[in-house]
Amino acid sequence: MKIAVIALGKIGLPLAVQFASKGHEVVGVDVNADVVDLVNKGVEPFPGEAELQDRLSELVPAGALRATTDYADAVPGADAVVLVVPLFVDDEARPDFGWMDAATRELARHLTKGTLVSYETTLPVGTTRERWKPMLEEGSGLTEGADFHLVFSPERVLTGRVFADLRKYPKLIGGLSEAGTAKAREFYEAVLDFDDRPDLERGNGVWDLGSAEASELAKLAETTYRDVNIGLANQFARFAATAGIDIYQVIEASNSQPYSHIHRPGIAVGGHCIPVYPRLYLWNDPEATVVRAAREANAAMPGYTVGLLEGAHGELSGQRVAVLGAAYRGGVKETAFSGVFATVQALKDRGATVLVHDPMYTDEELAKLGFDAYHLGEKVDAAVVQADHAEYAKLRPADLPGITTFVDGRRVSSAEAWPGVTYRVIGKA
Repeated sequence: MKIAVIALGKIGLPLAVQFASKGHEVVGVDVNADVVDLVNKGVEPFPGEAELQDRLSELVPAGALRATTDYADAVPGADAVVLVVPLFVDDEARPDFGWMDAATRELARHLTKGTLVSYETTLPVGTTRERWKPMLEEGSGLTEGADFHLVFSPERVLTGRVFADLRKYPKLIGGLSEAGTAKAREFYEAVLDFDDRPDLERGNGVWDLGSAEASELAKLAETTYRDVNIGLANQFARFAATAGIDIYQVIEASNSQPYSHIHRPGIAVGGHCIPVYPRLYLWNDPEATVVRAAREANAAMPGYTVGLLEGAHGELSGQRVAVLGAAYRGGVKETAFSGVFATVQALKDRGATVLVHDPMYTDEELAKLGFDAYHLGEKVDAAVVQADHAEYAKLRPADLPGITTFVDGRRVSSAEAWPGVTYRVIGKA
């Protein structure tokens, strides 16, 4: 097959590589000429994605994968077009379709008969049918269901382990017609491999959910569940701390029963998915009080954690405080919706001198994010763990000279590792 992948970001590029590795001719489209240039040189444009560089080094020289900024070069005659263009959402749960609209209109201009179009970007329910179908039909002059087929098939992977996740989880599809769904099944079965999953009654593979709307909701549901679950864990943790209870023992005990799956509390919920997709769900269902309350609870955790520091340390005005971790989660060089921003602001609001450390970022990169860099070994009065980088589990008082208070926002350490230092962790008095 000839396949076009639109948007070569941290999901789109690994998808393009996966498709090419199955023997198909793949052209990636991106508006960023620097990304296109790097891909065509066989160089990964972003670090940290397992297997990506090795696969690029093999596929690009072999001519199986190339990149372009020109839709006219990639889309005409394609058997399938997969879009993974970002969708942005503001704090009021309003989606900004700007980039996706522009990409869809450009795709429509060059769409030819017989193409399967699959959107993988997470969307509010109804978007595929009510927004993309008329936009593609108007711009192309073609008719969906007759001249081309449109489906929604959400990405279900995490950056850093995309190829493993593609094999591990069922590929969900939802079409606007039976014929489109059949083409989507045929396509994804030809470009993906699936691990054996005896735990799944339906088995691993391509799962037809019956409609684009059901497929859209499935993605929103699985991520919103996690946000609500974490919000509940954070509520439990805040209460446990006031009652002298170790919430981690409670969670372990509760989860020993197979119907309990309580997640872990923490300083923040970050990334492109968990803090974002509940807002998309709220766009469809603004009366979802449980979802809204969980989102508010999780958004309040950086401020709550800084409050823990203030309660343990005392007045923060004039104190040097290191925030450990700019990334939204350990081992991933990404700051999308990271708790670092709210944590730093809450500390500044209390008059602290705030410094940020992250082993994955240079001083210059931290400066571009608006932070002053902290280096281990420099004097500091207190520290807050914001990201669970593996390196932070090894820290000891000597690494932060002068420290008197250590607030472990991710429970990467323990009180025993901090003799002579006031140690606090969320959910434990």
